[in-house]
Amino acid sequence: MIPIKNKKQQQAMIIGGRKLNKVLKEVLKKAKPDVALYQLNDLAHSLLIKEGGKPSFEMVKNYHWATCLNINQGVVHGVPNKYRLQDGDLLSVDIGLFYQGLHTDMAQTVIIGRKNKLKQDFLKAGQKALETAIRQAKRGKRIGDISKAIETQIKKAGFSPVKLLTGHGVGKQLHEQPPIPCFLNQKIEKTPFCEDGMALAIEVIYTQGKPDLILGKDKGTIETADGQLSALFEKTVIINGQKPLILG
Repeated sequence: MIPIKNKKQQQAMIIGGRKLNKVLKEVLKKAKPDVALYQLNDLAHSLLIKEGGKPSFEMVKNYHWATCLNINQGVVHGVPNKYRLQDGDLLSVDIGLFYQGLHTDMAQTVIIGRKNKLKQDFLKAGQKALETAIRQAKRGKRIGDISKAIETQIKKAGFSPVKLLTGHGVGKQLHEQPPIPCFLNQKIEKTPFCEDGMALAIEVIYTQGKPDLILGKDKGTIETADGQLSALFEKTVIINGQKPLILG
């Protein structure tokens, strides 16, 4: 990836992040029992356009939706279909915005309707892991420091970081180098340095059970092989000295 050091471009990305966060919150607000997934996607599409940008995911070859919506054991790439949300479901909303030539990417998992302590604790682990990982996103650290922070927090909570999917660089393209695994897959000193201007989509992708994945029956959604719950938390950040710029 080419670091985004131009202040005007950084500002555009910051504004894009705010707009995307606003849309994500609106979509989550409408996520209630009996609402169909395609209705949430249609809402996201119209809101992203209203914000003056384009849905990033619709720019991905062979993908035709503004969001990826994953239910319960769904991990990523969930296609918005006619499924209607049920009380107690876990819903992951993954969404991107292309604004003034730059992409931002975010995701959040929530419980639909009635809360449950087991599920709440599961989601709190992901939120904490993302916050801890973002604190490692500063000049002089390495991508491996981010990965290690995610792995440590998720395992400490008794869950499993997914190994086959990663966070990524983001900017002029939705998916750029470097990949950001949710676990440390090599020595930290062999992983890339965090440099000022690098824009990273840091993703915490994890499961309640084993991290093994399968392709779902819809031939699009990646699911947990054991049918246990999965969750996803993601923020876009720009490396900025010792304090990352959190977009949104």
